Amino acid sequence: MDRALLEATAAKLVAPGKGILAADESNGTMSKRLEGVGLESSEEARRAYRANLFATPGCESAVSGVILYDETIRQNMDDGTPIPEYLTSRGIIPGIKVDTGTKDLSEHRFQMHGEEVEIDCLPGEKITMGIAAEPENGWADLATRCAEYREMGAGFAKWRAVITIGDGMPSGGCIVYNAMALASYANICQQNGLVPIIEPEVLMEGSHDANRCREVTSEVLEKTWDFCKSQGVHLPGVLLKPNMILAGNACATQLSRREVAKSTVDCLAESVPHDVGGVVFLSGGQSDEDATFHLHFMNEMDVEHPWQLSYSYGRALQAAALKAWAEEGAEASQAAFAHRAKMNSLARSGDYDWESDSA
Repeated sequence: MDRALLEATAAKLVAPGKGILAADESNGTMSKRLEGVGLESSEEARRAYRANLFATPGCESAVSGVILYDETIRQNMDDGTPIPEYLTSRGIIPGIKVDTGTKDLSEHRFQMHGEEVEIDCLPGEKITMGIAAEPENGWADLATRCAEYREMGAGFAKWRAVITIGDGMPSGGCIVYNAMALASYANICQQNGLVPIIEPEVLMEGSHDANRCREVTSEVLEKTWDFCKSQGVHLPGVLLKPNMILAGNACATQLSRREVAKSTVDCLAESVPHDVGGVVFLSGGQSDEDATFHLHFMNEMDVEHPWQLSYSYGRALQAAALKAWAEEGAEASQAAFAHRAKMNSLARSGDYDWESDSA
């Protein structure tokens, strides 16, 4: 494990004023988004939209890295330059989504010491797949894929676990097995020279209040760090991609934007080791403006955080750009993306200005 390389890469990804573009939607998800704005979807359509986004003039001032999907990391820009090579030439670190999606936890067969272990979970809870080989789906084991992605130019990776809050959920089994998978993934990535982004997303779907979100988020984070420690994960070479502390979208009582920021920072202060390489929030279904405001208020606080508080946004950076791509074309799409990237870059230092955003 090259610890110096991992730490240097993590530091570049959370450099002041910069954050990560999450462009790692699966083929199915990206197809639905294109179709949602009235466009036909195909491999070429997905490539063309993303290539235009990556070519946005000046975006490297706000974007430190881009998370790619397996299809995208193998594609080229319009001029034939491999996408990872192009991003690197702009000073942007290519990254890669390495999980292969979720599966019902109750259907997963977990092996320990060669024996099948019964999983204590509830119907509907999920486990994220991708460590073992999945020949039926065309996926090699994670170590093999990490080595290949590293050779292709990737500097970091991402793995998303999903945690649902509901009646009796999350179960202890759901938290334990997802935390265990996140730690195993992180170890394998680091052994292959990739900085792992650990993303344990507590979903905002539901009627739970913000206090319940905070309780579950803390429990999931603490269990994840326990497994990371036992697996020998080097925390300064790790980035955390957490949810913010939000009430469920069906809850009648919602926190103000400043309350979300404070509750989120307080939760992290209690549940995240100070030597973690950085924090890059997910937007998790928030509106563009909410995601930016929340990040702004966190960084505006008169508190010296032990980590950089940055962003790893997907829809919060791309929604306007995708709409413009469909309605107005390439230049308008780049302008929309550049604007959202600039707004979030300003939020990194607590300098976001609502008036300039809405102008």
